[in-house]
Amino acid sequence: MSILTKIFQGIFGSKTERDIKELQPYVGKINAEFEKLQSLSNDELRKKTQEFKQYIKEKTKSITDEIVKIKDRIDSDSSLSIQDKENLYNEIEKLEKQELELIEEALQEILPQAFAVVKETARRFKENETIEVTASELDKELATRHEHITIEGDKAIYNHTWLAAGNPVTWDMVHYDVQLIGGTVLHQGKIAEMQTGEGKTLVATLPIYLNALAGKGVHVVTVNDYLAKRDSEWMGPLFEFHGLTIDCIDKHEPNSEARRQAYLADITYGTNNEFGFDYLRDNMARHPEELVQRKHHYAIVDEVDSVLIDDARTPLIISGPTPRGDQHEYYQLKPRVEKLVSAQRKYVNTVLTEAKKKLGPLTKGEKISKEDEKEGGLALLRAHRGLPKNKALIKFLSEQGIKAVLQKTENYYMQDQEKEMPTVDEPLYFVINEQQNSVDLTDRGVDLITEAGDDKDFFILPDVGSEIAKIEKSNLSDKEKLAAKEKLMQDFSVKAERVHTINQLLKAYTMFERDVEYVVMDNKVKIIDEQTGRIMEGRRYSDGLHQAIEAKENVKVEAATQTYATVTLQNYFRMYHKLAGMTGTAETESQEFWDIYELDVVIIPTNKPIQRIDKDDLVYKTKREKFNAVIDEIQQLVEANRPVLVGTTSVEVSELLSRMLKLRGIKHNVLNAKLHQKEAEIVAHAGLAKSVTIATNMAGRGTDIKLGPGVKEAGGLAIIGTERHDSRRVDRQLRGRAGRQGDPGSSQFFVSLE
Repeated sequence: MSILTKIFQGIFGSKTERDIKELQPYVGKINAEFEKLQSLSNDELRKKTQEFKQYIKEKTKSITDEIVKIKDRIDSDSSLSIQDKENLYNEIEKLEKQELELIEEALQEILPQAFAVVKETARRFKENETIEVTASELDKELATRHEHITIEGDKAIYNHTWLAAGNPVTWDMVHYDVQLIGGTVLHQGKIAEMQTGEGKTLVATLPIYLNALAGKGVHVVTVNDYLAKRDSEWMGPLFEFHGLTIDCIDKHEPNSEARRQAYLADITYGTNNEFGFDYLRDNMARHPEELVQRKHHYAIVDEVDSVLIDDARTPLIISGPTPRGDQHEYYQLKPRVEKLVSAQRKYVNTVLTEAKKKLGPLTKGEKISKEDEKEGGLALLRAHRGLPKNKALIKFLSEQGIKAVLQKTENYYMQDQEKEMPTVDEPLYFVINEQQNSVDLTDRGVDLITEAGDDKDFFILPDVGSEIAKIEKSNLSDKEKLAAKEKLMQDFSVKAERVHTINQLLKAYTMFERDVEYVVMDNKVKIIDEQTGRIMEGRRYSDGLHQAIEAKENVKVEAATQTYATVTLQNYFRMYHKLAGMTGTAETESQEFWDIYELDVVIIPTNKPIQRIDKDDLVYKTKREKFNAVIDEIQQLVEANRPVLVGTTSVEVSELLSRMLKLRGIKHNVLNAKLHQKEAEIVAHAGLAKSVTIATNMAGRGTDIKLGPGVKEAGGLAIIGTERHDSRRVDRQLRGRAGRQGDPGSSQFFVSLE
């Protein structure tokens, strides 16, 4: 922090302090309204919603009447020219903007009352087992679908226990003051950073209710379908009590009438991908009645950093079949690639042994000769360009002084536009560049896979320009020249496809690891999201890479596809009139949120001080030592009667730890991409004394681990991280599983130099 910043903060307070000071008056106003509402009957409380809606309608009446008048004129006046119609549509657009401004004004005026209505409803559900009201048509319709609503004569009785994600929940929450601040921030179209366990889902109910009153639709966007379904069922009765409709798009099939109805609800929950894909499908629709979405009015994005930053650049793609998409050479060329990879592995092991011999003394802090450093460095660079993911190589690079030698050697050969690089690559069969995500065959590799009986140019692309020039100069007739050119282009196309297939197979074998980047389930290759550890259903690698991995794993190779429509989440969410978000970890990216989305990040204080103890990382030399230490730590914590949540970054590591715990006879549950169906059940038991849960990053977001009896006294939930994630936010998410709402807890990360 610069001295100027410190002086500025000393005079004006930090940004957080200024933000909270500005929002504090709202809390007083909301609580004053809340006091007034307590004397109202249940029916009078429900009537408030209709009053709010009526107020907004009256405020915008003149403009909406004008819009209807212009639309009627466009439909009925046949004398209008195209230019006239265009001018009228521009007029409608201006009026719609004015209407939105008036709606925002009205919402701002009724904010304290509306928030107070939600808080009072929450209080009544908490303090009463049942709430009785005069039955409306919506109550009667809801009673046919939900067990917690019953109709007796002209009365509807709401029970305060209902099902959410298949588990019964009893309503026991009323909004704290800090949650009222959070709700106000979300209504203003900003990002509320709230610590995990501070009840983000409950905070969202305030701005959702307020903005749903406008009748333009509110979208609540979650990171996975489990949370979308759970939250819509958990918070739903709070809104339904006031006659607002609520639905979740993930419960219905795409392009269905039910999906369209879900968008017509006042409040629509769903996952970011489904909202995006529905937008793409609407863009491909041929008839207006096929459209499912309305205009994009207001969205609240849960885990906003995950959606708008981690996944922002990942395009959503709708693809379809290509002509000859099922014709490919993956299986025919697979044996050649396996031969190539095997030869390269053998060679890399040889040069790695040589590098260890020459550079070995460095690891003990001894000096080596210039000659040895040069030869060892070259051998090391060859191993690195040959198979950068080789486990023995990674282990050797983690030893003292070795990485520096690799860097120095690479810099030497990279100078003068990589003039000397061919001497490094000459003995290799193919060269891998991890940064550019590319694999290139060398001449030696081409020779190895060109089998006896093949044309010597089997994998070499013809130089089209010079070949056409030769044909032009030849003595052939025009007809023969045309035929020769066609044959040349056909030959080029076949060979280009073959070289592409070889390259993608090489990538599949050398850069993609099973149970790390993908899993094989039900004879299908499924991609794992590295941020969340979940399976990304329906996602496929593009450009034939997915087919190459399918061939590698001996499962059915699906037909190739082509892109029909694509949008990034970043561009999709920019279409909303107002966008807001919640997360426990946005401050680290506040600048990016402002630059790209013009979203301000406001840090909301915690309701109770955090009691969790975050310990310093423990560093070990090897992975083996680290994992043994993790198992010892788990054993000690279980003996101390504490529940343990172990975070891993891949399926592979979670399975390794599971095997180690079995050997020690420690009971545990595993939650990873392969076992995600049991998520709700495993999370429900994760806070009980002596329970051990091993989870990939999936357990990081949105999962609320409730502590069992006797756990607080024992020290609360213990978090163990088995390695640091590339993204600091993922580690903060994992930490935040413990110490929620002032509970005790601890977190400890174990890392190794490997």
